[in-house]
Amino acid sequence: MFELMVETTFSAAHRLKTGNKKCERLHGHNWKVQLFLSGNKLNKDGVILDFKEIKEKLEKVVMPLDHTYLNEIPFFKKISPTSENIAYYLYQKLKVLFAKNKVTKISRLTVWEGDKTSASYFSL
Repeated sequence: MFELMVETTFSAAHRLKTGNKKCERLHGHNWKVQLFLSGNKLNKDGVILDFKEIKEKLEKVVMPLDHTYLNEIPFFKKISPTSENIAYYLYQKLKVLFAKNKVTKISRLTVWEGDKTSASYFSL
């Protein structure tokens, strides 16, 4: 099995609805997003999927979040824009973009809100 990882970043503000008074105040992060793809079959060029294609799809999904107030995005109007929910949101968007590719599968999507804290979403 092979695993690829592509990373990007975005900046955004949010307010959480978790009961943590400090995090309920408006604040922002410089988020890091890591997309992990896995597959066990290489194509004729010796790759699972070209990194350029992966980066383009990741940017297409992440960039609409850049320099936004996450709570105003329709998906996050009903649920708190926690790192966990952002990871799930991005995973679901990317799953659609990679659906036609039968060779790879998204093995994990990790969202970092700081240097030492992250949340991942993956499907078994």
